[in-house]
This record gives sequence, C-alpha cells and structure tokens, in this order.
Amino acid sequence: MSFLKQKTINNIIKVSGVGLHSGNNVNLTIKPAKPNSGIVFVRTDLTNHNLIYPQVNNVTSAMLCTTISNEYGAKVSTIEHLMGALFGLGIDNAIIEIDNEEVPILDGSAKEFVKKILKSGIDESNEAIKVIRINRTVEFKDGVKFISIKPSKINLEIDFQLKYNNPLIADQRNTLRVYEDNLDDIFNSRTFCLYEDIEKLKSLGFAKGGSLDNAIVVKNDKILNENGLRNKKEFVNHKILDCMGDLFLTGYKIIGKIECSQGGHKLTNDLLRKLLQNKENYSIIEINEKNVPHTLINRQNFKSIA
Repeated sequence: MSFLKQKTINNIIKVSGVGLHSGNNVNLTIKPAKPNSGIVFVRTDLTNHNLIYPQVNNVTSAMLCTTISNEYGAKVSTIEHLMGALFGLGIDNAIIEIDNEEVPILDGSAKEFVKKILKSGIDESNEAIKVIRINRTVEFKDGVKFISIKPSKINLEIDFQLKYNNPLIADQRNTLRVYEDNLDDIFNSRTFCLYEDIEKLKSLGFAKGGSLDNAIVVKNDKILNENGLRNKKEFVNHKILDCMGDLFLTGYKIIGKIECSQGGHKLTNDLLRKLLQNKENYSIIEINEKNVPHTLINRQNFKSIA
C-alpha cells in the first residue's frame, strides 16, 4: 500500500469492554468512511448534538487520559489508545460509534484495536493524504517536564524519556521513527500505575474500571501482574503510544521530531496548541486542492483544558 494515499477500514469492527475510569460497560463500533471525512466519534446514546471531532482544540481534559467534547458538552474520553492504533496503521478516515462516554480500555494497550483493524483489512483510496510539515522548533515546559517539536526531513520521530521515583521504572527512554519502525512493542504496551497511587486515583473518581487485566501495577520493585512485562521498555513505550494518539488530534500525518521528558497528555496538547497558533511554525502539504474537513488552519479559539 502507498503511504501517501488516504485509508479506511474494509469492514465494520465491533468492540465491547469496560471504561478504565468510569467503570461503565461500553460498546464501540468502527465503520469505514469516505476519503476526506477524517475521524469522527458519534455518541449513539445521545439523540442530538452527538458528533465529536478528535481535534486539538476540542480537548477539554487531559488529566490521566484525553477527553474531547463538542460545543454542546457531549464528550468521549480515553481516546488515546484507539487514536494511536489508527495513527500507527495509517487509518485516515473512520466513523466511531460509541454508546457511552469512555472508550473501552480492553487490555490497557492498543493491541486489540490493532488486531481487529488488521483483521478487517485496510481500504486504500485514490485520494492523497495531507501532511503537517514542521518549519521551526516549538517547545513547551512545565516545571521539570519538557516537550518540543522540530523539523525533520521525511519522518515522524519520537524521543521519549521517563523519570520515575520508583526503583523498577526509574529512568527509561526510547526513540522510534513512526513511519518506518516496527510498532508492535508500542501497540502492545499497557497503561501502568504505582500501587500506592490506586486509592488516591479512586478517591478522585478515576480508575473505577481498573484491574490487573487492563493495567500494569508496580509495587516498589515488583510487578503485580502475573506474567510481568510484555517488553523491556513497556513503560516508556506506552507513553509513546499515548503520544501518537494525542498527535493524531491534529487530524494529519506529521513530519517532524518530538523530544519529550516526563510528559503526558496535557503536555502534548499544550505543545500542539502552541504550534498551531502560529502558521509560520508549520505548513500543511496538500497534494490536491480539496480542503480537509475539521481543519485546524486559522482556528484561534482554543478551549482551556484541565
């Protein structure tokens, strides 16, 4: 298949599971979409105003997961693993129907989404993709946390570093080229937390659906999950998966290099908002003259996020 052509899925995909934070049972259906449709979420449990577009400026919370909302308050949360799967597999257009407000967590990674998408098959159109090319370096800092994006010639590179005050996780770093490297370890890496943080998370209303079936739990220097880690860098690889999913909220492939230390959903979103506020920072390469829907060009009215 050509990297330069827009793609969708061949057949309808159905997924059911529990929401990590809400604890609610969720049914999700991914349907093929025409070229230049982009990705759109449809809340099937709502009768009106139920379309929600995964865009940078529609992120209304980035605390522990990415939540997008429309102007009527309809929202979908924990979209990052599904968006990371779509981004990594090159799916440009899809309709995602969901009957609750949180994407099912499944096993805590993108593994099942990827498996079902590949089983469905990928349909390539004759329409060219649109690409954001980074023209100059943009960076964002929040205390010791740091993220930047800079020009790159032909790829999207992600260089991500974790620094945890935990003897098992400690400092971990990985670098990859999204359009060239094998992404299996990225897709298969699960979300994680420290054992001592669980009660605090639940007291804040998070992790109601969390378990050892959908998250790695680390207690001191031990992993509580029976089978341990799936790969040596699973912690930082999961952060890269999250980053990929959040980057897809630009609506485009990206040609650039991300460098991040101790980041997460909010830091990535803050960087993208800063990037897109100045058109001199980037160019959108369109091989044909058609406009992409849900474009971010010239949009300055960004919502604040948690």
